[in-house]
Amino acid sequence: MAGRVQVAIEGLLARVTLSNPGKFNAMSRAMWRELKTVFEGLQVRTDVRCVIVAGDGGHFCAGGDIVEYPDFRFDETALRGFHEDEVWGGLGAMLACDLPLLAQIEGNCMGAGVEIASCCDIRVAASGSRFGAPIAKLGFPMAAREAALVAREAGAATAREMLLEAAVFDATEMKARGFLNTVLPDGTLTPAVLARAQRICALSPQAARLNKQALRATQDATSATADGAYRYADSAEHREGIAAFLAKRPAVF
Repeated sequence: MAGRVQVAIEGLLARVTLSNPGKFNAMSRAMWRELKTVFEGLQVRTDVRCVIVAGDGGHFCAGGDIVEYPDFRFDETALRGFHEDEVWGGLGAMLACDLPLLAQIEGNCMGAGVEIASCCDIRVAASGSRFGAPIAKLGFPMAAREAALVAREAGAATAREMLLEAAVFDATEMKARGFLNTVLPDGTLTPAVLARAQRICALSPQAARLNKQALRATQDATSATADGAYRYADSAEHREGIAAFLAKRPAVF
């Protein structure tokens, strides 16, 4: 299996780890499905009060596993199923989870990584982390519900720069723009996030769940996808962007 989403229970705390060695934890299709299963499982547990979401090996998540893309992205029906069922299945399960979610962000946090971090309630990052969604270089857009989620959490101006300009920001800039709660020196992240999680675990779990439900009621990133949103599946630019990435050459649009 390409990559894993692993969960470990440590007392009242759950630690969810994105792991795809050698690919900066890029999300494979199997990992999106596992993400959904993991968070649906956590939602019904009564012995967990907080969840830390982190990446393996010094990175959070570098985006999607593009090596898989030629297998399905050029067919409109398959592309729709990927985004609406697999990707949104995972993100939706995170958003529906009533447990407080803490993102522990190191290294690359790109595309899918920004989306996953956007589902978390509190985001803490190492100073060396980098953020963006430069998929315009690959010839395709961010799916509508995913873009709405990122725009809500990172801000519309930041989302526009990421998507239209392929801009990449450092942690200090993302803190200034309101996406991150805290930026810490590299090497100090794990104990600091653990301390925050332990403080949350000491508080009322009922209050946490009710607060999550109340906050969720004020947000809506789940509007219906517009008809034709995936008609670009077989387009020349879509094919060229992915082919160029896999061939390690600049795309020609």
